[in-house]
Amino acid sequence: MLQKNLEKLEFSKIKKILSDFAITDNGKDFALNLTPATCLDEAKKLLDETTESYILLFRKGSPPLEHVTDISIPLKTLENGGFLSATSLLNITNILKESRLLKEYFHSDIDTSFCLHLSDLFNNLYSNPKIEEIIYSSILDENTIADNASLKLSKLRKESRQLEINIRQKLLDCLHSSYIQEPIITIRSGRFVIPVKQECRSEVKGFVHDISSSGSTIFVEPITVFELNNRLNEIKLEENIEIEKILQNLSSLFYGLISELNKNVNIIGKIDFSFAKAKYAVSIDATEPILESKKIISLQKARHPLIPANVVVPISIKLGIDFSCLIITGPNTGGKTVALKTVGLLCVMASSGLYIPAAEKSSVYVFDKVFADIGDEQSIQESLSTFSSHITNIVEILHNATASSLVLLDELGSRNRSL
Repeated sequence: MLQKNLEKLEFSKIKKILSDFAITDNGKDFALNLTPATCLDEAKKLLDETTESYILLFRKGSPPLEHVTDISIPLKTLENGGFLSATSLLNITNILKESRLLKEYFHSDIDTSFCLHLSDLFNNLYSNPKIEEIIYSSILDENTIADNASLKLSKLRKESRQLEINIRQKLLDCLHSSYIQEPIITIRSGRFVIPVKQECRSEVKGFVHDISSSGSTIFVEPITVFELNNRLNEIKLEENIEIEKILQNLSSLFYGLISELNKNVNIIGKIDFSFAKAKYAVSIDATEPILESKKIISLQKARHPLIPANVVVPISIKLGIDFSCLIITGPNTGGKTVALKTVGLLCVMASSGLYIPAAEKSSVYVFDKVFADIGDEQSIQESLSTFSSHITNIVEILHNATASSLVLLDELGSRNRSL
């Protein structure tokens, strides 16, 4: 269908609202890129997915969906045999966790055999609890590798903590001296130091690492802790090397799973999108439309979804049973244009797999094209008048419409369109 006709029916606004019900970026993208099906089978498939999600939403509640961080760059790093940061490893593992939780959600509590379409999505999610356990036990947060991530790291950190205790103990003995500016132990250039009065510099044997902005205090590393500080820095270097090895080993767990992870991200987005459709249906009190195989529209108490519920006036329209062409007449501001837009928009929504705000058993036909010449449309660049613009639209409709198309013409016989 031509995008301009969908724009006239304000379908893009529906998609934007729909995207707000999605949680993941992929889910939002699926919503924003939604297009109407042009054949019955495709439309039924889209609608069945919404129905399955709608039923699950009421029987099980919302699925455990969370925002999924973009992992495309980390996956490319893995493809090239590189290793990832702790943050990237956690992001990838979170996808495995979400996939596992989604599968548990789908297969727990109630029978889901009726979910013929959603079952393929949930069942194709890849999960690996063993890898989850390894990553989460090795990485505490984005900045912290656990001590037990390796035996060597555990030993290094144990020695590091003991060295810090020894250094602090030696420096504490100095803090009661008269040459100390303040009784504190601090760190400069990665080494433990004490603040010494400038005028007492000669009383402390050691190395100056910093001077206060006022110049009254110097930060000295006493000679008594020099070797201990050296060893502490050596351990930190060894610790960084060991952490890099740990990250390499953890990254290698995912080398053979790149395809599965990409698939998971896509599937999670589709599940999110499907439930977004169900949540949107609930928000506008919508019902499942019947998709007709014959060219019939039967809308009962249909409401325009963009008009507030306390303002909108429901309409009922039937086409294709006794007649296939309908002329709506009435005074200005009587709701003729809204009626046209309601019919067109609800047909487009139903063909896109969305529930519609109408009474139950309302039905629509899946049109191959929807044309809408609604409202004034001028093109300054082409120097077209309002009237010429409408004529252009009508000519286009005559050239492109088929027997299976829906054509919506607003004020076709108005004075400004007559010559």
